Amino acid sequence: MNGIKGASSHTVNKLLKRRGTLWLDESFDRLMRSSDEFGDKILYIIENPIAAGLAKGPHDYPWCWVESTQPRAAVPRVLA
Repeated sequence: MNGIKGASSHTVNKLLKRRGTLWLDESFDRLMRSSDEFGDKILYIIENPIAAGLAKGPHDYPWCWVESTQPRAAVPRVLA
């Protein structure tokens, strides 16, 4: 994790022409224990750029995607 954080921090700071800490010292790893919890995390990831003002909806954000990983898997409803 240190390598990922270090490299991305260096790149972001260089692009923003700044110095300083980008990441917190800690890392948080969590096991998802249910399909509902997994769906909640997917919805959070999809809605995060919208909440940050980077897009008005999921179709305005080119890196946003929603797809089913299993034949009968529920696709989260995006609130936009």
